[in-house]
Amino acid sequence: MNAEIVKQLSVITEEEQRILEGQKNINKNIYTNRKELVVDSQNFLQKGKLIQVRTHTRFVHFPKHRHNYVEVIYMCRGKTTHIIDGNEVVLEEGDLLFLNQNATQEILPAGKDDIAINFIIQPQFFDRAFEMIGADDNLLRDFLVGSLCEDGRRTSYLYFHVADVLPIQNLIENMIWSLLNNQFNKRSCNQLTMGLVFLHLLNHIEKMEAGGRAYRQEFEVSVLNYVETKYKEGSLTELAELMGYSVYWLSHEIKKRTGMTYKELVQTKRMNQAAYMLINSQVSVAEIIRMVGYDNTSYFHRKFKERYGVSPKEFRVQHQ
Repeated sequence: MNAEIVKQLSVITEEEQRILEGQKNINKNIYTNRKELVVDSQNFLQKGKLIQVRTHTRFVHFPKHRHNYVEVIYMCRGKTTHIIDGNEVVLEEGDLLFLNQNATQEILPAGKDDIAINFIIQPQFFDRAFEMIGADDNLLRDFLVGSLCEDGRRTSYLYFHVADVLPIQNLIENMIWSLLNNQFNKRSCNQLTMGLVFLHLLNHIEKMEAGGRAYRQEFEVSVLNYVETKYKEGSLTELAELMGYSVYWLSHEIKKRTGMTYKELVQTKRMNQAAYMLINSQVSVAEIIRMVGYDNTSYFHRKFKERYGVSPKEFRVQHQ
């Protein structure tokens, strides 16, 4: 990270100075007016603002708490240790941590050279980013979206080891600089930048952990990747053979872990792909039906109308 930015972030804050002078705990009033420790975005965001940054308070144990916003933590230098929903997460330089409003977090004391930046973000800030990554209706994208929203079926945090991914490092640094220096048009710039960050993260999904589990070997990603690439001609039987499970056990686990059956996952992907093609191409409806893997035209029309409320032809006209 740029040396000038690190220097600016390393300055001892008033809160940290009081801690160094003997204050043993955080000043709860800085973070919330509530009885329970739920860090309140209103204490940090001016009215109408969707994003702000502040440095993590060092030299003190930050007790168990939640947030009423999405928090993104970027480790600029050194490391910090977090206990999130009972899992220990050690952030090292260049790491990114996304916490949604379901996460319960506590943070062990950080030293003088442990510089972390907290992005305080209202969920609607991500709308532009989700539009940018939503063109192909990627099921892995849906997992990311659900994880950042208050979706109880999803994990409450996502952790990315991306110190070696230069584009992500540069994009995060740009966001920090624009917010620290009150850059003109910073909301639009930062929403676009966050979209680019997400696009790069989706290209490095193997560097993600969620709920304390490394996702490069995780069940859900294997299933979703298969559906993404084999939605036209794949089968549950083939997937079971590839993963080394019985069809019955795999079917049960897919439903339990994703909230959908294998058939529903495939149908969701096929319908999303058909909708995308209806909007973004001039290919005939009949050809789209064939291209997304259906050979029963009437069945496709019935399922499409159930999902979108209109026929494929009407859907295309509406979105033109």
